[in-house]
Amino acid sequence: MRVAGLLLLVAGWAIVLAAFVMLGAAAPRAAFVAAGVAIEILGLGLVARSHVSPRESKR
Repeated sequence: MRVAGLLLLVAGWAIVLAAFVMLGAAAPRAAFVAAGVAIEILGLGLVARSHVSPRESKR
């Protein structure tokens, strides 16, 4: 999960940068930036979740 999270973080940045380079209008650019930020948040959640130690089961 850690590798997938890191790849999602990179993919989110790539989407944001590609939106700024390729799109001229503000509305489509904002939509792609929002999608890129959402992917980055998903990746950050996966990375954070992979670093949390598992809980011991209560008996």
